[in-house]
Amino acid sequence: MPFIKIEAGKMSKEQKLKLQAGFTKLASETLGINESAFTVLIKENEQENWGVGGKCLSDILASKGNQNQP
Repeated sequence: MPFIKIEAGKMSKEQKLKLQAGFTKLASETLGINESAFTVLIKENEQENWGVGGKCLSDILASKGNQNQP
């Protein structure tokens, strides 16, 4: 069973559904495997769990006034 894992920040249910469908379709077409064989896991990570350049991502974003993009 093919397995796709996506790690990202928080996202809406609609975004998750779109990612699941899109990645599954692309992988199915690329590998020639039926879409029903794929399992997709989305792991959401808090910004406090990410470090960029030795600093906490949530702190970097807060200093820029933006909670979505580094």
